[in-house]
Amino acid sequence: MPSTKCAALIGAVALPLMALAIPTAPAPAPAAAAPRAECAPVPSAGSYPTWQKLPLQTTLPDPWLPLAYTTTDSEGGDSPTFAADVMAGKGKNRIQTPEEWYQCRQPELLQMLQEYQYGYYPDHSQETVKATRSGNTVSIEVTAGGKTGKFSATLALPSTRPAPVVINIGGMSNQPYLAAGIAVVGFDYTSVAPDSNAKTGAFWSLYNGRDIGVLTAWAWGFHRVLDALNATVPEIDSNRVGVTGCSRLGKAALAAGLLDKRITLTMPMSSGVQGLGPYRYHGLSGQDETLENSKSGAGWWTDSTLGTFVNHAENLPYDAHTIAAAIAPRALVIDQGTGDAFTNSKGTAVIVYPAAKQVYDWLGVPDQIAMSVRGGGHCDMSGFNSVLPFAQKILLNQTITKDYNDLGSYGSPMTTTFPWATAVPQAI
Repeated sequence: MPSTKCAALIGAVALPLMALAIPTAPAPAPAAAAPRAECAPVPSAGSYPTWQKLPLQTTLPDPWLPLAYTTTDSEGGDSPTFAADVMAGKGKNRIQTPEEWYQCRQPELLQMLQEYQYGYYPDHSQETVKATRSGNTVSIEVTAGGKTGKFSATLALPSTRPAPVVINIGGMSNQPYLAAGIAVVGFDYTSVAPDSNAKTGAFWSLYNGRDIGVLTAWAWGFHRVLDALNATVPEIDSNRVGVTGCSRLGKAALAAGLLDKRITLTMPMSSGVQGLGPYRYHGLSGQDETLENSKSGAGWWTDSTLGTFVNHAENLPYDAHTIAAAIAPRALVIDQGTGDAFTNSKGTAVIVYPAAKQVYDWLGVPDQIAMSVRGGGHCDMSGFNSVLPFAQKILLNQTITKDYNDLGSYGSPMTTTFPWATAVPQAI
């Protein structure tokens, strides 16, 4: 393509995500012709219950039960059947309607996940983004508090314009996506934040000293790339955006999709624990990846609060299915290989996916979540081909025939791991 060079200064427009200055109670979104729900109380940042105040839940936590009614000091918390009732979907004051989910529970989950796992996302309204394009390179500068961080992204554009885009870190199988009419954009995640405790790179240039996981820093990188694309690349349709990465970078893509509603399709590949691998039931396949060994090996991926649950993972008031459910109604496709020697592919396929799908189904968007079980190992590039039909469905509005409910050799969902599915709330 001809060389192009342009620059744009992007004002600090607040994104539809949970920022650092989160109110102590989520502000419900306005609902047309529906009464405003009375939301459960939400703790302020830094004052969430510790593991000692949370029941031991050996099965996946009930996604419809607000945290305030999960703690052992809540009403009935001293009952010998409290934990069993909570796990079975018999807790008090559960969410009852999709309207209540969107007004109350989804904002609560976004804040809770930042408190317990990701660290609090910086306030984008305090940032200014400058983007400069030269050919297929976009240079990005983000300024906040008198400090500036810089990194860049690389474009690969299809012949059809404007095109949807998949933003990736760590590389992906580009050509099938370009041939399908989907642009591919990559950026060097290590220039945003290194995969270590080192506080270098664009993100830490602005936010060094904050208790934020590197997964969140990389998610922030995805979002700032999208800002820059919106400002400088008219060949891309910013209303059709996917994000992807594999392994630890798949965990980051999941965080990127969770924390920014502009993301149309979230595509975590072989993401494992701290991604879409379950903290509970961790030994079904792979190397028995756990909270304990992942936090020990790469404690910087998530905030320090998650470390307080080491050896107490079953006291966490959420699991990977909660993260997936919090993305709804936006699209999510999950990749796992049956030959993955590292992550718990089976646990993701037969436990996390069907548990999250319970929420998608209840919200009336059953076709917006998909499970891609393939052959091959960890971060096998064939995974990108495996999820491509679903990307075409979501980003190109194409009709597809592939069955993403087929769990392959893993068989059927392990419904005993989420007993609350027998008590899905019925709309009043």
